Amino acid sequence: MIIKTRQERLEITILRFLNARMSLSDKDATNFLILKKGFEGEQKSDIWLEGLSDDWLIIHDLLLEYNYSKFQIDTLLISSDKIYPLDVKNFEGDYYVEGEKWYTSVKKETKNPLHQLSRCEISFRPLLRDLGYRYPLESYLIFINPEFHLYLTTVNTSIIFPTQLNRFLKKLNANAKPGKLNKSHLKLAEQLVSLHLVESPYPRLPAYGYGQLVKGILCPQCYNFYIEVIGGLLVCNSCGCKEEVESAVLRSVTELQLLFPDQKITTKIVHEWCTIIKSEKTIRRILTKNYKRIGCSISSNYVPRND
Repeated sequence: MIIKTRQERLEITILRFLNARMSLSDKDATNFLILKKGFEGEQKSDIWLEGLSDDWLIIHDLLLEYNYSKFQIDTLLISSDKIYPLDVKNFEGDYYVEGEKWYTSVKKETKNPLHQLSRCEISFRPLLRDLGYRYPLESYLIFINPEFHLYLTTVNTSIIFPTQLNRFLKKLNANAKPGKLNKSHLKLAEQLVSLHLVESPYPRLPAYGYGQLVKGILCPQCYNFYIEVIGGLLVCNSCGCKEEVESAVLRSVTELQLLFPDQKITTKIVHEWCTIIKSEKTIRRILTKNYKRIGCSISSNYVPRND
């Protein structure tokens, strides 16, 4: 049973919009690609875990804090007698280990993910005790990408390689005790979800302003700009996606609100933001239909409806 599903991090969503509307620095562009690839790997692992039996509670994407130290768990599996924190990596290519240090095939040092796994356990174990639970932990580092290989001189059973994924899933199902999950396990899962931290992404984003962003409506599939309206539909020249004008405008309003949370939504600003929709009357009609209008003058703005 899935207790908490995985959602794309807001930081990735906003960086995707910024990447389409401005030139990101090399550092920010690299960060965006790393975050995006990591999320894609987590999505693949979620599909893989659909092979688990019903004798598990599954919590995706937990950010917790204990003793002023924050730690993230990509996926947490709760069985009747044990808890399994999983750290999912979407690494690609060849890596090797020398002592405690990890390197890429071009000898570039990278963070040792086993250290992250260990830090997670160090904080998570006392948090569980404080909540009144003493289940043993068994943590694993999951490499989900089939194009990954790690050269090791010793065996580390905490690492699950792509070729081991199916066997590992069978092992988990074999270890599960049918019918043994109870209200206590569910209470623990709900407590952990209630402790999940939601951090604002804005302090980590690159600096940007309304004036420096390219205006227009982005295609929801390839994130190129629509450049023509045909028969009441926006048509993407890059991927062929077609979208109704109202849907595209509402999606663009949501994007505008994410990028500029303090910006009031007015007919003028949305018309300017969408730019490809030439008629302000069309914009006003869509906003009036889907939002609550505040004020009756030219300076009126729109807010979400409560109903």
